[in-house]
Amino acid sequence: MSDTSQMPAVSGEYGEKPALTFPDAPAPAGLQIKVLHEGDGEPVQGGQHIVCHYLGQVWGGNVFDNSFDRGEPLTFMLGAHQVIPGWDRGLEGVPVGSRILLSIPSELAYGDRGIPQAGIKGGDTLVFVTDVVGAL
Repeated sequence: MSDTSQMPAVSGEYGEKPALTFPDAPAPAGLQIKVLHEGDGEPVQGGQHIVCHYLGQVWGGNVFDNSFDRGEPLTFMLGAHQVIPGWDRGLEGVPVGSRILLSIPSELAYGDRGIPQAGIKGGDTLVFVTDVVGAL
């Protein structure tokens, strides 16, 4: 991790659909993790099923997915390659009840192939606001 001062600004509180405002700067290098709200629950660990609400957006671009509008969080096993590597790495050790801002470089997301049907080009940096709402 490095300096997170060039990360997007986030509006909205934990549990609410967030909105991002991007700085007039390129995406930072590497995985960037910024705690927006630290929860008071137990830290999540690899091998646990965790429950998250999230909003995903291309750096400086469009929202490509969010669970808030669907009204249903995502449940997945942390560290089991069920999500992109940036999520597995960026959420390890985060306490339940936290809101985390992740800037994930393409090598920890969809790489050079991207997901064109979702509006993610190869090489895109992805930004997620992730609320860790539970662990099973």
